[in-house]
Amino acid sequence: MPCDEDKSRMMPEAILHNEAKESVISIKSLYKSFGENKVLNGVNLELYKGENVVVLGRSGSGKSVLIKIIAGLLKPDEGNVTVLGERVDLLSLRELQELRLRIGFSFQSSALYDGMSVRENLEFPLVRNQRKLNRKQVNDAVEQVLHDVGLSQTINQMPSELSGGQKKRIGIARTLILKPEIMLYDEPTGGIDPITCVDINHLINKVQQQYNTSSIIITHDLTCAKMTGNRVAILVDGKIAKEGSFDDVFESQEPGIKAFYNYNFIK
Repeated sequence: MPCDEDKSRMMPEAILHNEAKESVISIKSLYKSFGENKVLNGVNLELYKGENVVVLGRSGSGKSVLIKIIAGLLKPDEGNVTVLGERVDLLSLRELQELRLRIGFSFQSSALYDGMSVRENLEFPLVRNQRKLNRKQVNDAVEQVLHDVGLSQTINQMPSELSGGQKKRIGIARTLILKPEIMLYDEPTGGIDPITCVDINHLINKVQQQYNTSSIIITHDLTCAKMTGNRVAILVDGKIAKEGSFDDVFESQEPGIKAFYNYNFIK
């Protein structure tokens, strides 16, 4: 079920003028099957610079498959994905690794290393990818991202000492420490309580504004979609059934869209 909506929270403030749109992710005629199971059946979608696009869909609708193809973790059967001007499926492993440094991936599980403290979890990607940084620069970067996600006090804690919401925030911080141009969020409000969901939604909007990111947010949570999405796209039967503002999408009488809305809001 979706989180309770914070009535005082308006839609994200970013306004994208049509004449100024710059595509940072372009998905064209994307198909992906696993055996006889057709998951993506001709998906077309654009992400423009500076916007948050929410991709909604029921469990098994292909949302996570889509985000993994964008990140180069899966290859499409047909079609192509262009990220920051690069055709993902045509890149060498080295080129793909370089592209991934420009993309932040926030996993549903947070994917923290249990044997590392918060500080060590945040240092790991930074030291691994920016070897010329000195200790002060590393410390400053860790402290800055922890401040930005509101968890400075957790720096020496272990993941086992954190709540689910705190783990989500630390996972986002670990992604932000490399200053990505694009953020990919996989079910960012999954498995946490309604109040913490609202906090995570606010954080996603803060990241967009403070870090100037462009984001794709995969979710089945309508409150998350309404609070964070400049644009919403809904997957039905492996295709984007409709996209636009939240209200535009859910004014549709298309059975697949109405069923998804009812599943979220009608007990």
